Amino acid sequence: MNASTCCHPGLTIAERAEVLDAIELLLLRRSCSALQAPAPEGEVLLTILRAALRVPDFQRLRPYEFILATGAGLDKLGAMLERAALAAGHPPAVVARAPRMPHRAPLVVIVAARARASKIVSLFEQQLTAGCAVMAMQMAAVAQGFGGIWRSGWPMFDRSLHDTLELAPDDQIVGFLYLGTPASAPGEAGPPVEPEDFIRWL
Repeated sequence: MNASTCCHPGLTIAERAEVLDAIELLLLRRSCSALQAPAPEGEVLLTILRAALRVPDFQRLRPYEFILATGAGLDKLGAMLERAALAAGHPPAVVARAPRMPHRAPLVVIVAARARASKIVSLFEQQLTAGCAVMAMQMAAVAQGFGGIWRSGWPMFDRSLHDTLELAPDDQIVGFLYLGTPASAPGEAGPPVEPEDFIRWL
């Protein structure tokens, strides 16, 4: 019995190869900030969204919403950001930059944790679920040949933007996922980091 069979009993050779591909995808994960058209669409985009629906979700509350912006929707989102920046009193440079921010990719997915009533699942746990959805979508995009970057910044915490997006007071944006085609070959993933410095056993 070889090592692969020991680790993955019952899998065929082809299935074991797919497992290795999945591990490589995770270990070489990196953000791609230089994105251009085309964006994921059609069945590819649906696959990305389906991946988000498979993240850990205690009690299956589905505590998330995905707000997509592309084409004219990027202009609409940019206008929202500009108004939010003005209302918050940000410096002129931040206000001037705000309407251009969504145009750094052909598709922006705003991921919001939507608070669900529950006596046993806290808001924090629900927000973690929504955050996992961002990661799952980014990985699903990369697996299909696209690139992405999870952005945050001041808009993620701006309550007037939440209001404009019709989010409730207990809802929380957990990220802006920018998706598109990499404008250039991805750079190196960086030197490998070993886990020893980050763990301790009890």
